[in-house]
Amino acid sequence: MSASRIGELLDDLQRAYDGDPWHGSSVAALLEGVSTVTAAAVPVRGGHSVWALVLHMTAWTNEVRARLEGATPGEPAEGDWPPVPEPATPAAWRDAREALRAAHRALEGAVAAMPHARLDMVVGDGRDPALGAGLTYAAMVRGLVQHHAYHGGQIALLKRMLDG
Repeated sequence: MSASRIGELLDDLQRAYDGDPWHGSSVAALLEGVSTVTAAAVPVRGGHSVWALVLHMTAWTNEVRARLEGATPGEPAEGDWPPVPEPATPAAWRDAREALRAAHRALEGAVAAMPHARLDMVVGDGRDPALGAGLTYAAMVRGLVQHHAYHGGQIALLKRMLDG
């Protein structure tokens, strides 16, 4: 287990959140300039808003960090899909984006502090795809990067639908 593997995970996390990922725009770049109205809009029946996606990504970023720090795998403390606050104010939208940024920074710190031996250890007692358990810690972190790329694509589509 080399420090370079930790470095690669940190690089992947940074690229996904506010770097230059291979697949397109980072999450932070996608959120730039998104208005409160656009963030709160739900243009697809049964779908999610940009804001809901941000809250969901924040919750799972916090959950992955907690697991790295020794927590038992479970649903995020905030819930899988935390509710968008009402009323949807510019201050609340700014706070949601800041919470995602802070969650990413805290996760990066937890990854940097993770003992190298933990990379190949399994998270949890058994495979639970809904909770992302039963994989190695390294795979869990990479899974979060994939999770953010997936939801980043949804954000890009929602922005295109709502802002033209």
